Amino acid sequence: MLDSYCVYILRCVDGTLYTGYTSDLQRRVAQHQSGKGGKYTRSRRPVVLLGFLPMEGRREAMRREQQIKQMHRVDKLRLLAGSFDVVAPDAKVLPEECGIVIATHS
Repeated sequence: MLDSYCVYILRCVDGTLYTGYTSDLQRRVAQHQSGKGGKYTRSRRPVVLLGFLPMEGRREAMRREQQIKQMHRVDKLRLLAGSFDVVAPDAKVLPEECGIVIATHS
């Protein structure tokens, strides 16, 4: 059985994009929101989940994360528009099949 991972893109409060991978998207976004998710996002909160891309395993997720991190911002935004399961910046619930609820800041 393959582990379930995903690559995700966050928008930070300063407008920059952050890319990561995880096996538990809800937990990882909550870590970023609390300042315990990563050095980069710690000082750029709150963050908004823009989208995620399901992967079949950790190795594949790590590889895709690195590819995305090398991309220019405009290319990341195009990728979000085409390949990712996009979450609108004001969305409160991700697609049902994920069973993930993300609180947003008003």
